[in-house]
Amino acid sequence: VWSSGIMSASSESSEEPTLTSAEEPQISEHAGEEENVQTTCDISNMHGQSQVYTATQDTLFSKEAARPAMHALSLERVFGMNPVLPIYSLQDSNQLIFVYASAHVGVIFNHTLNSQHILQGHSCPISCMCVSEDRRWIATVDTGPRNMVIIWDSYSGIPVNTLFECHPGSCVAALGFSSDTKYLATLGNAEFQSVLIWDWTSTEQKCLCQAELNPKHGFQDHIIFNPNDSSQLLSGSKTHMLIYKWDSEGLEYFALIPFADLCLSRSVFHWKKNLVLKAIGNSIVVWDFGKNLIEKQTKSLGGIKTIHIQQEPITVLTITDTFIVTGDIQGNVRFYDENFLLVNWYTDFNQDPVVYISFSKELPKDNDEEDYFLDVDPVIIRNFIISTINAKIIHLNTQTRVIQTVLQNDYDPLHALTCHPFQPAVAFGNLQGMLRLWDYNCKAIIGNRIFETEKQIQSITFDPKGLFLAVGFRTGAVYILNATTLENKPDEIFNCIKDSIHLITFSHDSQYLATADAGRAVSLFRNEGYKDSSSRWRFVGRYRSHYKPIQDLLFGVQLYNAKPRLLSLGLDRQLVEYDLEKSESNKLLLLSIKRIEQSAVPRCMTWYPFLNPEEFLLVASDNYKMKLFNSTTTMCRSTLLGPTYGSPIGKIAVLPKSTTSKTKSHHLAFITDDKLGLQILPLDGNPYKSSALICHPTGVSTFSCSYDGKLVFTAGGSDSSVLSWRVNLDVLDAAAALSGEDMDPFYSLIKGGRDGRFYKEMEDFFFYCQIQHQGTDMMKRIEVSTKIPLSEVPILMRALGHFPTEQELEEMFNEIKFSRFAETGKYVTDIDLEDFIKLYINHRPAFGISSEELVQAFHVLGKDNLVGNPIIHKSEMIKFLQARGEHMTEDEVAECFTTLLGVNEKEEQEEEAPGEQIRNNDIRTSPQERRHQQPASKS
Repeated sequence: VWSSGIMSASSESSEEPTLTSAEEPQISEHAGEEENVQTTCDISNMHGQSQVYTATQDTLFSKEAARPAMHALSLERVFGMNPVLPIYSLQDSNQLIFVYASAHVGVIFNHTLNSQHILQGHSCPISCMCVSEDRRWIATVDTGPRNMVIIWDSYSGIPVNTLFECHPGSCVAALGFSSDTKYLATLGNAEFQSVLIWDWTSTEQKCLCQAELNPKHGFQDHIIFNPNDSSQLLSGSKTHMLIYKWDSEGLEYFALIPFADLCLSRSVFHWKKNLVLKAIGNSIVVWDFGKNLIEKQTKSLGGIKTIHIQQEPITVLTITDTFIVTGDIQGNVRFYDENFLLVNWYTDFNQDPVVYISFSKELPKDNDEEDYFLDVDPVIIRNFIISTINAKIIHLNTQTRVIQTVLQNDYDPLHALTCHPFQPAVAFGNLQGMLRLWDYNCKAIIGNRIFETEKQIQSITFDPKGLFLAVGFRTGAVYILNATTLENKPDEIFNCIKDSIHLITFSHDSQYLATADAGRAVSLFRNEGYKDSSSRWRFVGRYRSHYKPIQDLLFGVQLYNAKPRLLSLGLDRQLVEYDLEKSESNKLLLLSIKRIEQSAVPRCMTWYPFLNPEEFLLVASDNYKMKLFNSTTTMCRSTLLGPTYGSPIGKIAVLPKSTTSKTKSHHLAFITDDKLGLQILPLDGNPYKSSALICHPTGVSTFSCSYDGKLVFTAGGSDSSVLSWRVNLDVLDAAAALSGEDMDPFYSLIKGGRDGRFYKEMEDFFFYCQIQHQGTDMMKRIEVSTKIPLSEVPILMRALGHFPTEQELEEMFNEIKFSRFAETGKYVTDIDLEDFIKLYINHRPAFGISSEELVQAFHVLGKDNLVGNPIIHKSEMIKFLQARGEHMTEDEVAECFTTLLGVNEKEEQEEEAPGEQIRNNDIRTSPQERRHQQPASKS
């Protein structure tokens, strides 16, 4: 967590910090030097002074501000913004700098330098933000359960305070700074909303006062302080406005007369008079609330005035200096004086509806100011930026009247992303049909195309030669474009598929293109001119090879002749290979189908690097396991514990080797539901060899690695953003080295570690297995060994509480037997304790078996009884065991129940067998019902 309180230079005083009202506020030197001096950020320079205290407005983007990457993955660039949230101009003199939000980060964008500083600290999407009047402080709030508020210093980019759970049980709907920057108001978004006032510069995380709002006033969606009086606030909903007055005794409010019509804009205070302004339609309604707020709670119609000022409906109403400013649905911006007379207007934008307007804190420079307006006062308007409903930010220089689009984003879901195979370019497309090509070295768009007919882009990929860019649409259409011009020939458009194309890939020689669609089918296209690098594509065929959705589609290379091969993997647990050579005349043929999982569901696959003499296919499943399959026989050769970061891996790719990295290891990049991670190879189940962080809190759709392995790009899907991550493998390797050597990381995964009770029992069981294998004849000399034969592995696994299936046991045997076969040509027939510990950790369930899983099994197999508890009748249970899954014989079923219930012949003769009662009743999951049954002997 960030430190609570603002850091300052050394001081012996213990007074609380306060902010001055100067144009460039300085933090008081009387900030306490208690535990607040240490934060998760390094905010002290080499001389011990606070970087916040010494920062100026030029600090953030200076060369001295650049720091080496301290994490394995560092966020470098953000593409996209949230147009629903406001944008704010921070600087507009020597440099144009503004701030906006995208996904879960804030972005301070220097348009002059084409550079970004990213405010990272939230783990959930940012829901609202505001800046202080002097533009020094930025406050951001997320939608997480702790509704965390972070206050940032815009000069240094450092977080100076964090407020947790401002509104317990709900989130923050809006917030705002007072004009003197000392106070912060937060507005909750629960059904019964509340308003809290905070002295955010204080070290105490307590609000000064609060008020609960009446739901009849509607949902209040914004709140501001009176710029002339920090004890007054204003909030508004679609139908009501509330005015607040607070002091040391508490917070009170009253509601103004409700609106007759719904309104689009927010309410504002007048800059000088005791007036509140609200835009309704194309008019402005003015309330005169007087000086004594709470005493005048009943307002008469005489205190309200409606002024019709323009034709277009107003979407934005704000105040700057002595002007009332409106933005409308046509993209126009107008300025009015205090008498609501039109002073100036800008109608040259020709844009979409205006969402926000933000003015520069600096007044514009006029070199010839002395020669103008000798007899009249000049009308000086600050430069400003506007944001539109379609995520476009426009800057206007009011002196030169130059209009410039400084940021163009497309706020539409984005699922398609791919990197060029050997150039610094990444392509991404959204569901509005916008395809862009971005040069990540020059930080510039180098190509774009809008698809008017198909629109919804779902998947894209470059071919390995960099000649083609294939685009798959939700309509089922497939376009094959020139990778440079983004154009295509008429015969390179295929509409032979009617289902959404969610996977698309090229073969290594660019001869084939394959797609997987929502219809659970794979389609194949062949380039007849691939040998001379020309483009003559034709449709080969389509085959519905899976009965559940296809999860991954992968081209490979045949081991002995270097010809391409094609594999698909589905939720039906089937791995399907296709016969590319014999597929002709609108007919795609299959080569093989194999079920590769028994209970787990595979999620993705990739080719494992040649770290062994054999070629392996790496498959990740939903039980947090990763398996290596022989590429020829598809035999499972190894099962390994995968990364466990809240959700299973959704996609994996081998990171290209970087020429600048000092490490010699290979690495995997992967994504889960909301995280991006890296994994060191070779895989061995060591959890400390991986690292992951949240990349898109609402879900990551896909990712792609740059050709040199230095960058990873992620697409956020619903948040319409693309994030660029800088990779630092040296940091990852250094972090993995801190976990210990050899077996230390694996001992830490055992309950109690190496000195714990479970490890001691594991040792005892291991040697008991040796004794059992050699026989229990006490007269025979026992040969002490460090290994046990493979036949004892199942017994030892069950003794430790892991009960593998027969197929899982076979995979364990194969893993051990063939572990050194490629090097020595011989089978391994025994295993030592250390290798067994690795085998146990990698094969046991990643999180154990929960009671919820057991209850779910009863719900699937059984039926609810009269009281709603799931039950399975004895006959049905025996039938399931004998007919489904790995079939058990009747004797095996009887033996298992006898062993589990502790029933033996002696007990059966002495009393009625407890097992008989079980046989006469239902098998139940309810503990309450089991308590009323006669207990069996200990199992």
